[in-house]
Amino acid sequence: MNDRVRALDVDGRSHVRLLPWKGPEGKPAHLITDDASSPLSLLADRVESQQINNAAVIVELARPMVTPEAQLTADELCWICGRLIESLTEVLNVAESRAQRIPAYEEPGE
Repeated sequence: MNDRVRALDVDGRSHVRLLPWKGPEGKPAHLITDDASSPLSLLADRVESQQINNAAVIVELARPMVTPEAQLTADELCWICGRLIESLTEVLNVAESRAQRIPAYEEPGE
């Protein structure tokens, strides 16, 4: 998270959410809100859930295709790898977004 976004944190808890889609120029999109149940936040939750589900389906479909017995062509393997990379990228974005929203851990007594 860059310094500009970090400066928008309130009370040590981030109210800036990395969204599961890109902005107009292909750059990461963020939502600044203090309402986790706003319509845009709920839409982002649904999109994240769908991206995770899609990744699980893609992995299960790709698993038998990448075995030695499958004997796929190089083009077919490239296509499968492309789908796996796309879904992994989406899931990593979801993980980053959720990690940014986890409150900082404090040791007892601090």
